[in-house]
Amino acid sequence: MAGIAGERLNFGPSLAVSDQQEALLAEVADVIIPTTGTPGAKAAGAEKFIVRVMRDCYVMEDQKKFYDGLAKVDALAKETYSKDFAALDATQKNDIIKKTTVSDKPFFLQMKGLTVTGYFTSEIGATQALDYLPIPGRFEGSWPMPKGQKSWAL
Repeated sequence: MAGIAGERLNFGPSLAVSDQQEALLAEVADVIIPTTGTPGAKAAGAEKFIVRVMRDCYVMEDQKKFYDGLAKVDALAKETYSKDFAALDATQKNDIIKKTTVSDKPFFLQMKGLTVTGYFTSEIGATQALDYLPIPGRFEGSWPMPKGQKSWAL
C-alpha cells in the first residue's frame, strides 16, 4: 500500500535498474495483462510502477531476488528459443511465463501482484478496464448489475 500512496519505506541503498531491465519488466507485465479490448499493462506503464515500488519499498536483498528472477525469465527464453524474451512472439512469451510459474513461483507471484496493482491503480486500468465514477451518487447497497457492466474501480 505504501507504493500506491507514493510513500517510501526503503531509505537504504537500491539497485540501479537498466533500461533493458525496465523494458523486460514491461514485456513480462504485458503477458500477465495483455492488450485486449482495453490497453494492457505495458500501455499503462506498469513497469514504471514496479521499478518505483521495488526501489522505494523493498530492501536491497529483496530487490536482488526480484531482479534475479526477472533475469531468469530472459535466460529461460534464450535457453528455450535462442532469443531474448522481448524478441519472442506472443505464444512463446506465454510459454516462458507458464514455465516460470513452476520454476520460479515466488518471483511469478510477486511479479503478478505488482503488475495487477500497478495496472489497476493507473489511469488506464482505473478508467478503461474498470468503471470509474469520480464523484459517486448516493449509496445503493444492492442493485441489479446491468449485463456487460465492468467492475468498479476503488
